[in-house]
Amino acid sequence: MKGRAPLATQALSRAAKKTAPETVSNALSAQETLRIALAAAEDMKAEDTVSIDLAGKTSIADYMVVTSGRSDRHVISVADRVVKDLEKAGVKRIRVEGAKQGDWVLIDAGDIIVHVFKPEAREFYNLEKMWSGTPDARRPS
Repeated sequence: MKGRAPLATQALSRAAKKTAPETVSNALSAQETLRIALAAAEDMKAEDTVSIDLAGKTSIADYMVVTSGRSDRHVISVADRVVKDLEKAGVKRIRVEGAKQGDWVLIDAGDIIVHVFKPEAREFYNLEKMWSGTPDARRPS
């Protein structure tokens, strides 16, 4: 036993190594996920992009992004880029609806929801008014 720590100390040392805290999740924060989605929309020249803080309004997400594309093809391209950038950043289980039609694509990335509209569909549904509580969130008075 000379030169070696007592058995109890060795056991404690090994137990401490095994129970060291591990990273619980590598998931991005809602703010970082929002930043990535906004940057992707901007890079693809999406128009009239707004983000709405949903804290205290609903439990479905922390943020909502509403943006527009000029045509069916542009809407689909913007949505595709947002999805690819979020996947590259490690966001899991992204769900996409409407990517084949192109009038309105919905991207559910867990902490954030992204709506990419053609202008006519965006005007019709007016999600900014519904979720922000202001008469027209896109145009400050």
